[in-house]
Parts: sequence; C-alpha cells; structure tokens
Amino acid sequence: MQTKPRTIGELKASEYRVLSIRDEMRKNLIKKLRSGEEPFSGILGYEDTVIPQVETAVLAGHDLIFIGERGQAKSRLIRALVSLLDEEIPVIKGGELNDNPYNPVSRTSRDLVLKHGDDSEIEWIERDSRYSEKLATPDVSVADLIGEVDPIKVAEGRYLSDELTIHFGLIPRTNRGIFAINELPDLAEKVQVGLFNVMEEKDIQIKGYKIRLPLDICIVATANPEDYTNRGRIITPLKDRFQAQIATHYPKTRDVEISIMEQEADVPEIDGCTYRVPSFIKEIVAEISFQARSSPDINQRSGVSVRTTIANYESVIAASGKRAIRLGERIVSPRITDFPSMIPSTTGKIELEYLGEDVSESGVVDKLIKRAVKTVFDSYFPSLDVMTDLVKSFEKGYVEVADYMLSEEYMTGLGEVPGLRKCVEILGAGDSPAEIASAVEFTLEGLHLSNKLNKENVGGKMVYK
Repeated sequence: MQTKPRTIGELKASEYRVLSIRDEMRKNLIKKLRSGEEPFSGILGYEDTVIPQVETAVLAGHDLIFIGERGQAKSRLIRALVSLLDEEIPVIKGGELNDNPYNPVSRTSRDLVLKHGDDSEIEWIERDSRYSEKLATPDVSVADLIGEVDPIKVAEGRYLSDELTIHFGLIPRTNRGIFAINELPDLAEKVQVGLFNVMEEKDIQIKGYKIRLPLDICIVATANPEDYTNRGRIITPLKDRFQAQIATHYPKTRDVEISIMEQEADVPEIDGCTYRVPSFIKEIVAEISFQARSSPDINQRSGVSVRTTIANYESVIAASGKRAIRLGERIVSPRITDFPSMIPSTTGKIELEYLGEDVSESGVVDKLIKRAVKTVFDSYFPSLDVMTDLVKSFEKGYVEVADYMLSEEYMTGLGEVPGLRKCVEILGAGDSPAEIASAVEFTLEGLHLSNKLNKENVGGKMVYK
C-alpha cells in the first residue's frame, strides 16, 4: 500500500500537482459529465433550468449568487458544490489557512517553509473541512468574516504591525475551499466592502494594518430577489463581483413537488403498521402549496416554501397513524378527515397579505385545502356523468364519515351505495379497507365541493346528504 507524502519534498517527488479551487472544481465536473454521473444528485426540478447554469458557471470559474425565495434548495445547491472538490488535498501542517505547500499565503506557513524547506511537514484534509457557511445578519462583523487583531498575541509581546497578531476570520480560514454566505444583502455595508476587497483586490485591512492575502477561494451566496434587486441593500461593486447570477424557482409541476416531498419527508415507522398513501392524497398535499403560491391572500414576496409541502405530508400521515394506533389497524392511509392536521403545519410557513376580522390564517389555509381537493378531484373526474347514480342515491339517504371510524365501516357503504365502487376504482385505490376509506372520503368531499352534496358536522362526524 502506497503511503501519502508527508513532507513538501515527498510531495514534489510524487509529482503531485496543486490545482486552484476553480480548476479543481472544473476538473471534477468534467469527469462527472464525461462518465454520465449526475453532478448534483438529489436536487429535483432543476434538471433543465438551474443545474445547466450552475455547470456553466463552474466550467467558467465564476463566483455564484443564487437569487430566489425561501425553500428553493439554494443552500442545498451550494452544499452540493462540495462534491466537486477532491476527496483530500495536502496543506502545510501547522499553517492557519490551508496553505498550498508550493505557495503558502499565511505568514506562519511561509516561516515554516523558510525554516525547514522541503522537510516541512504536510497533512491531508478532506473535502468537507474545506466548506464554510455563514448566515448574514446585521450584526456580522468584519472580524467574523475576515479577521481581527488578537489582543492576547499583542500581550505576548508582538507589535500591532506584525501580521502574526491577526486572528483570521471564516473566509481566510476557508482558503482553497468554498465559502457560502446566505442572505447576502443583510450584511452591513462596511462588511460588504471588506468582502469585496477580499474577492477583488486580494487584500485585507484590519485596524489600519494592510496585508496582501491572495486567497484561493470560491465564494457563493444566496439572496431573496426582493432584497437583491429592489431595495438597494447591496453595494454595486460587490454585486458586480459575482459573475454568475442564477435564479432558482419552485417546482413547476405537481409531480416534481411530490417527488421532492417523498424524498425529503421524515415518516417515522409505527411498529406493526404499514403506510399506504394513495396518489390523490399526495397530489392534494402538493396542490395546496401550488394554490398558496397563486393566492391573493398570501404575500408572494416571501414565497411558499417546499418545506410547507413536506411538513403537510408529514402531518397528514402522522394524523392517520394516530388513528391506526388507537383503532388497532394494520394498514394506514390518510383521509380527508385527517386534513385539519395540516392547518398548524401551514400557518407557520405562510405570511398573509392582510389580516382582519374577516381573515384568519386558519381560514385561509382551509380555503386552500378545499381548492386543492377540488382541483385534484376535477383531474380524476373531468365529467360528473359517471357519478349520476351515486348522486341520485343520496336522495334517499346519507353517508357519515369521521376520522375515528374504522376503515372496515367504509366497506359497508361501498356495497350499499350505488356507483361508489366505480368511483373508488377510477381513483385507483388498493384493495385494503384503509385505502378504500380514503377514496370514499375523497369522492364525497369532491362531490360536496362540486355542489352536488351538502355536508354538515354532526357530533364530530361529517354527514353528506
């Protein structure tokens, strides 16, 4: 087994070539593209829009800024860039700034190389340690990002003019790596100026002491379009420094939203129970977010995150699981009567355009749920002609449903109510009572929202007649 070089001399003998961060990312992206490997696996809905732009920016060696509302996978995209770094690279052991063994930038490493020459020790660092991230807030300082004079080092006898008195911040310490800053416009202007100097002029000024610091770093940022384009909260030179400005977006189709929802949702298992979530339930949960993103009741500038969809999916499954636990059922399927569980998981993630006596968050969410149910119902039943017999049967009776009813109780109605079985078959429900109960409730609610049936809440039961 060949051991890795442990000194600069051994590294030179191995003919190891140190690449700049941009050349390294470009090299690994080219390798992935040639092999047919997906460079950004797990990021759905951006295959034909955002990802091609990211690939172009990386090949061009650009710093990037992602512009988009919350919940559009901006941070995930940035973290995915780490996969374009080498698994490990050599740095000077004892250095502060991940120094290139052939061309160190920090005073500490330069002194080590000057003293020991090719016998200077090196160590290997993994790609994850070469990524740093900071959330921009108004209280973030130049010291946090760039550095500050360390009073302890001064007390030890060093002069203020000595470079070794500086305690470096996050950006220099991410040398030869990727530094990400979220919500860039929230940085104070003086910090933005300092950031621009590091990116463009390759120098830093701390307490009036100026040093040249040619960092090898890829800087990536995120911003909300409202803050970035309209409010003037970012200085023009810094804005100009990001060569690639990439706009993110919410899923363009319900199917993509569902795929993300299924991928990201955390659904804890219940011992002895099996989840079976019908397609129409998933479609309704995704459609709620689509309806919210076009609702005049909701502030669209703040957006409606995909996290809303994920949280709603987790909530409705949890509600159905709670019923299964109480009733001792083995198969778990969410129903329409479980949908009130989505109100708390939605209200915390939307901002209303206005509030008043006639408008409440829960009322707005309830309207969104009804619109989503109706939209999905219409996609399965574009014509109500197939339901003629079913609707007529309600002239002589009614049907009761509730979130605490056993799934088996719905099987009785399936045999007694003309036309109901046909609707369940159209919905593609499985043969388990739990899935059939879900399809029955969806059919009845869809007919109610189509003004074919009345609905009343009687003692906690929904009565359709």
